[in-house]
Amino acid sequence: MTIRWGIAGPGRISHTIAAELAAVADAELVAVGSRSEDRAQLFAAEFSIPHAHGSYRALVTDPDVDVVYIGTPHPQHHPLAMAAIEAGKAVLVEKAMTCTVERTRELAQAARAAKVFAMEAVWTRFLPATRLAHELVDEGRIGELTAIQGDLFAHRDFNATDRLFAPELAGGAMLDLGVYVLHFAQDFLGAPSGVEVTGSLLPNGVDGAEAIQLRYDSGVEGLGRTAQLSCGLTTYGPGRMVICGTQGYLEVLPRFHHPSRLILHHGHDEPEVIERPYEGLGYRHELAAVTEAMSQGLTEHPLLPLDDSIAVAQAMTIGLAQLGYQPADATEI
Repeated sequence: MTIRWGIAGPGRISHTIAAELAAVADAELVAVGSRSEDRAQLFAAEFSIPHAHGSYRALVTDPDVDVVYIGTPHPQHHPLAMAAIEAGKAVLVEKAMTCTVERTRELAQAARAAKVFAMEAVWTRFLPATRLAHELVDEGRIGELTAIQGDLFAHRDFNATDRLFAPELAGGAMLDLGVYVLHFAQDFLGAPSGVEVTGSLLPNGVDGAEAIQLRYDSGVEGLGRTAQLSCGLTTYGPGRMVICGTQGYLEVLPRFHHPSRLILHHGHDEPEVIERPYEGLGYRHELAAVTEAMSQGLTEHPLLPLDDSIAVAQAMTIGLAQLGYQPADATEI
């Protein structure tokens, strides 16, 4: 069964997705949509896409499209995904799925009511090294899981007009980088019972960097579970994650959001370095997972259910409120 893909937004990340889709079995890229017909035509010519639409509405109602990848700026995610779902299309929405937990819940409810596939595009979860990390934890190689520690910094010179910093485009560190560290913790520890965030705002009011403390009700009796995470656009950092347990720990080496190597530390044993490279640019694992899930008639992927995206959105919304920043959001496509 061939799953026919459309891409909303011919930006940088969409170029990567289009290139990776070419390597996915049973996937065919058949359409692209943009607010600019010229940009849509150029993108279609570059990737030999048969349908180029000069509006997002035309893309989501294209009868030849089964699933829409949404690669637009954050504020457009919710209205675009909702329009696609209303048109009966499946959606793969670039992270962060939406700008607020309320919008994420609305999207999940709409997809479930329409019985169409929906997922947030967090490629990290589908990479071979991440899957191996789960296997090692599940096998008890580090004992009982007690904590996650890690960071994701990506220094950028401040430019209020750049998408990463522009308030009207929901710029800031949390929605671009914090979403990764929070999804990693969610993947291994589940939804937190408490969220505390400290950080700094940039001159235009968007968040520049933050430290995130998560606590969990579940865990080893008497020990509990925690996550200490940090992210930011204002400094440099390794981008490493450490999964801590009662008998050892597992390092997910930089950059953890697209890892290819792990180091297993078990008690006093010599550390074990394990290589698990990904194919291509890495995104094809996620795209193949969505294609396969849709072929099987699934409406959510078991490795990244919608409840996980809601929990991460909840943590981000709480954290940004503590910092005093409300991301912009759009209402129309």
